[in-house]
Amino acid sequence: MWVLPELALTGYEFFDTTELRRYVEDVSGGSSVAWLLALAAERGAVMVMGLAESAGDRVYNTAVVVGPEGLVGKYRKLHLFDREKALFHPGDDGLQTFDIRGVKIGIMICFDWIFPEVARTLALRGAQILCHPSNLVLPYCQKAMFARSVENGVFTITANRVGVEERVGRRFVFSGNSQILNPRGESLAQAGSETIEAKVVDIEPEAALNKEITSANHLFRDRRPTFYGLE
Repeated sequence: MWVLPELALTGYEFFDTTELRRYVEDVSGGSSVAWLLALAAERGAVMVMGLAESAGDRVYNTAVVVGPEGLVGKYRKLHLFDREKALFHPGDDGLQTFDIRGVKIGIMICFDWIFPEVARTLALRGAQILCHPSNLVLPYCQKAMFARSVENGVFTITANRVGVEERVGRRFVFSGNSQILNPRGESLAQAGSETIEAKVVDIEPEAALNKEITSANHLFRDRRPTFYGLE
C-alpha cells in the first residue's frame, strides 16, 4: 500500500474557487484517478492519494483509495483548516473503513488529526491502519499521532508534504517528517523535514486486532460511553 500526501498533484493554495475549479475532477473519471489506477494495476498495489474532487456544484478535499481492480472508495475531509473553508465544502459522507485484502483501513486527512473522534470512530469500526494524507504546517501533529496510534491500538501512516508554497500573500512551510507508527506508538519509519523521501516497511496488520492493555484491560471494552455524553 502506498500513501501519498493531501492534494498531492495540485498544490495546496489557490487564489479563489475559480482557480480551484480548473484542477478539480470527478473521482469516477478524472485524469489523476485514471493515472493512479494505471499505476496501481502496474504495481499490483493499493494507493491512497489526496486530490480536489468535484461533485456537482460542490468541491471537496478528498482522498481516494484505488487498487489493481479499480476504485475502492473515497473520503471527503471533515475538518477544513483555515482558508480551506473558503474554497472547499466540508466532507459529508462520514467515516468508513475499506476492506483491502482482508485488512481494514481508514482515511483521515491532515487537520482531522486534531479531532481524536475521527481516529477513534474509524478504530471502533474496525480500522487496523489509518492512512493520513497531509499538508501539515502546524508543529505538533506528528507527536499527536503517537497518541492516535496508542489510544486506538492501530497503525498510522502520515504522508506529509515538504517545501514551501507562497501564494495569495501567504507563505506555507510544510513540516515533512512523514512517519509510520505501530499500535504501540513506536516509529517504524521516519522521513526528514526538508527532503522528498519514500519509506517502505513490512507490518503485521493483525497486531492492530489486539486491544488488550493488560489481562484485565481492553481499549474498547473498558470504555464507558454512558458518561461521555457532552452534547
